[in-house]
Amino acid sequence: MNYSEIPREFKKVKVAASLLSANMLEIGSDVMKLKDAGVDLLHLDVMDGHFVPNLTFGPDFARRLYEVGIPLDVHLMVSNPECMLDQFCDYAEYVTIHAEATPHVHRLLRRIREKGCKSGVALNPSTSPNFLQYVLDETDLILIMTVNPGLGGQSFIPSMLHKIKEIRDLIDQAGLPIEIQVDGGITGDNAHEVIKKGADILVSGNYIFSSDDMAAAVYSLRGTSLKEC
Repeated sequence: MNYSEIPREFKKVKVAASLLSANMLEIGSDVMKLKDAGVDLLHLDVMDGHFVPNLTFGPDFARRLYEVGIPLDVHLMVSNPECMLDQFCDYAEYVTIHAEATPHVHRLLRRIREKGCKSGVALNPSTSPNFLQYVLDETDLILIMTVNPGLGGQSFIPSMLHKIKEIRDLIDQAGLPIEIQVDGGITGDNAHEVIKKGADILVSGNYIFSSDDMAAAVYSLRGTSLKEC
């Protein structure tokens, strides 16, 4: 049996730790704990207070994280992402823009790749995936928001499971190696179902950072990909 024939729930998924839920007074030690726990990515939500009602991180913070050695997954939750794209591409493995934030999605996805990063496009919960067929050829990752963006600690929206499956089917029909990332309310209780619907990367913040044992929390997310149905 080749890899493509293995049921998705038996494949190893990536875990991205969302720093939005971290205690900034302890961020240094927490990032090292995440490194020891074997997280695959550090997920950095960059917010401008305009596209979403919060202000967070800048490129200098991204540079410092880059020095840790864990691949950086930058999620630009900003209006006019073209204005700050290049500053983050210098440090990131993935850079994701929102479909709702710019009329130039295709152009910016191409720009991200030109800068040497993997290109991502994010969809808010109420955004239809129909437009994706027009940008699939420039996309390495599709980020499906399963909460309304801007604040950490929200609950997973159950209706997004259908959306994950719909986008997985679209990608498989196109025959492209695009990863699906799911962000919002991911815990050990719902991760298995999210993986079954088609997720490749799980973004989790509050679940990891509120745990007394970060390594155990990360393991529980990754371990769900090995559970039997």
